Amino acid sequence: MLLLAGGTAAAAAATPAWAASTSGASSPFPSRRPAPGDRKFHSPAVEAQLAAVKQKISDPELAWLFENCYPNTLDTTVETGSFEGKPDTAVITGDIPAMWLRDSSAQVWPYVPLAAKDVALRKMLEGVIRRQARCILIDPYANAFMANLDDAPLEWSRSDITEMKRGVGERKWEIDSLCYPMRLAYGYWRATGDVAPFDRRWHEAMKLAVKTMRVQQRKEGPGPYHFQRTSKVSTEMLPNEGFGAPVKAVGMIASGFRPSDDACTFPFLVPSNLFAATSLSHLAEMSHAVLHDEALANEATALAGEVRRALRQYAVAQTTEGSIWAYEVDGYGSRLLMDDANVPGLLGLPYLDSSPDAALYARTRNFAWSTRNPWFFQGSAGEGIGGPHVGKDMIWPMAITVYALTSKSETEIGHALGMLKHASAGSGFMHESFNCNDATKFTRSWFAWANTLFGELVVTLAEQHPALLRVAYGSR
Repeated sequence: MLLLAGGTAAAAAATPAWAASTSGASSPFPSRRPAPGDRKFHSPAVEAQLAAVKQKISDPELAWLFENCYPNTLDTTVETGSFEGKPDTAVITGDIPAMWLRDSSAQVWPYVPLAAKDVALRKMLEGVIRRQARCILIDPYANAFMANLDDAPLEWSRSDITEMKRGVGERKWEIDSLCYPMRLAYGYWRATGDVAPFDRRWHEAMKLAVKTMRVQQRKEGPGPYHFQRTSKVSTEMLPNEGFGAPVKAVGMIASGFRPSDDACTFPFLVPSNLFAATSLSHLAEMSHAVLHDEALANEATALAGEVRRALRQYAVAQTTEGSIWAYEVDGYGSRLLMDDANVPGLLGLPYLDSSPDAALYARTRNFAWSTRNPWFFQGSAGEGIGGPHVGKDMIWPMAITVYALTSKSETEIGHALGMLKHASAGSGFMHESFNCNDATKFTRSWFAWANTLFGELVVTLAEQHPALLRVAYGSR
């Protein structure tokens, strides 16, 4: 993704008009939501949930953050319409006018539990699922698509050396770009019982997704995907003539890039493979129950099994603190021990129902949230995981949110809430990243996934740890 410059001046310049508004300025925390008539989408169920949860929050600034963040995807990024008489929904990331398969799935995920009681919300989500199927059929290797599929690619992608197709915004092969649409479809189906989105087009998209993952096991060579870009940033391109580092075909699926859109060092990206195993199992269940395609169900199950066995054999690393999941491996014995802020990452495995070994995860979690992880930063403004996408000393609020979502400790969760409140730097929103010593130095003032994920955390706490919402977490 395009990285906006950090710092308060740059952030202010990038702030959309609705976020800079001061409606209700007599309040110490004026709303940063767009005016009702300017909101992209209205959901009575989401508004009711927002009001009910906000009443449970004692800290006025935390309540303000929740009110701004939870509906941010619906308020600002959803573009609804129709295609061939069916719902069609594009979901842009925020400050980038394109739809990432990963981000769009994650942005609407917190609203899925409410879809059964809100027809308009259900149709909007159906439109996302249908749009994602169209995108996968355009190119299963692409990570991002234009909201208008007839538009030219994103500016920084136009000279990439790869097979660009109309509608593609950027063509970075990331395993999770196929997993997230499976997760959204499965969650939608389980929450609503509605099978309307799962038509012939969606069926074909899922078959293509499984086929693509099979090819990227690289049992018969590297496959057709390659990617090169002229850039001073090494993580923007793949080595080896664009095919990425070599791997030994052991059963895992190779990825060109990470969820951060940074190039993999070793192509077997472990958290994405764990996520793929879960997603394929969910697809197998839907293939049997909804699509009545036993061949696809069997293929998805078999692939998931191969991935799981290979992970057990090749993706576990021994450390002085015990065995942990590696972040990336190549099948030859090379391992990269780190974690990145994005999801899927090692920290967020339980959040994605992709942690098959609780003890192994616990040791991995301790590693990831420590200075043994080279991308873990601590400072006067907070602590957390960042990554090479933004660089040294920059913590991602998303990582702090996931830390809280995957914690069983109220002490840890409370600490995370305090850091998240401080990380907003008085803006009323979550950002992509902030400096570990100065939260006013941040990147991306409009990053809807981070906002909605924070809202999901607060809703979860209202259900599971309501006492934590009755705590004041200090002033900014």
